[in-house]
Amino acid sequence: MGRTEAASCVLFLLAVIVNKGLSSPLAGKETWNYVEVRNGAHMFWWLYYADSQTAQYKDLPLVMWLQGGPGGSGSGFGNFEEIGPLDRDLKPRKTSWVQAANLLFVDNPVGTGFSYAERPDGYATNVATVASDMLVLLQHFFTERAEFQSIPFYIFSESYGGKMAAAISMELTKAIAQGKVKCNFAGVALGDSWISPLGQYQSLFTPILQPLSLLDDNGLNDVSSAAKAVKEAVEQEQFQKATELWSVMETVVEQNTNGVNFYNILTQQPDEKLTSSAGEDFISLQARRHIRPLHSQSLSELMNGPIRKKLGIIPQNVTWGGQAEAVFSYMSGDFMKPVVDIVDQLLSAGVNVTVYNGQLDLIVDTMGQEMWVKRLKWDGLSGFNNLKWTALDDPVSPGVTGAFCKNYKNFAFYWILKAGHMIPSDQGPMALQMMKMITQQV
Repeated sequence: MGRTEAASCVLFLLAVIVNKGLSSPLAGKETWNYVEVRNGAHMFWWLYYADSQTAQYKDLPLVMWLQGGPGGSGSGFGNFEEIGPLDRDLKPRKTSWVQAANLLFVDNPVGTGFSYAERPDGYATNVATVASDMLVLLQHFFTERAEFQSIPFYIFSESYGGKMAAAISMELTKAIAQGKVKCNFAGVALGDSWISPLGQYQSLFTPILQPLSLLDDNGLNDVSSAAKAVKEAVEQEQFQKATELWSVMETVVEQNTNGVNFYNILTQQPDEKLTSSAGEDFISLQARRHIRPLHSQSLSELMNGPIRKKLGIIPQNVTWGGQAEAVFSYMSGDFMKPVVDIVDQLLSAGVNVTVYNGQLDLIVDTMGQEMWVKRLKWDGLSGFNNLKWTALDDPVSPGVTGAFCKNYKNFAFYWILKAGHMIPSDQGPMALQMMKMITQQV
């Protein structure tokens, strides 16, 4: 048995042990804590030290993972469903990123996962506050864990987590230059990220849904009409209204496609159709659409049961995921605002930026990502556009293409085949290989 498998088995045994009343970090392997980022606003973080057969943890990068939503939990979904050392059944994950990186899961914004707000003013309402809160957490983390100050630090993200990651990366870059945070920030990776909401829906209908026989002409007219209303609201900077209209438009898409799965275009919604019920507001509907898949009943039982007991620091009145809908509600006015300009600023500042996207994603389709990338003002864009992409073998099927990539100066793009919105859960080996490439391990 290798060291990674052995460590994972120890973690599994620890999870069993804590059910009998013991709850403490596994020395040298993982640790966790809270940081009060504002008065009454508490953020939870969970660190796994890298466990490699060939390198010490100090010789491997630190990767912070940010989930989407907003309101989706990295400590839960990202950890147990995507890249953590154990899966939802507490069995070792063969494609865990912990074998090649130290993993830091942070439940953000405040109120997500095990993070919590004591009162309404503790919630964030925009990405500027999200970034400010994360800066406080990172200041605490790198001060208390000084051994990580010189280790290359990367931010990886998924979905709305990418929007937050862009803003956080910009503020972190400034803070490092000002000497406020000591860390070796090496880059940000934006996975299936909500960078340009309007751009996503401009690419969604004719190029994608209709050619796949998911919309007929009548359906296309219905969806296009709903999308036009969203576009007009965004252009008028009525962003709260745009979020509400976006919810309406998704309902129109579902009705005309018989419930296409926004996270994987080749499948249908796994549960009951998520069209709105009488009296249900758009916040509740969107929470059901885009947060509930990250907080399944089985995952919730795990997090509020054995994991809660293991952690031993969760306040009695806090439940994992209990404030998720409130998180989305408070952020809804910021939801449809683009952050393409922030990505431009990151590139101009010399920050390494990677975009990666799943071929089968619908909510953040690859064509929409390419649209906003082509509008960047970055001076290296023409050089990037002139490159041909490189095919990458699937790690488990040599000779079979698993992805394509382009890399120019400090910008890279990965097209991940046969993957939807949650790339690590859909194509674990390819996602692990990509992470190693981005962190310059291969």
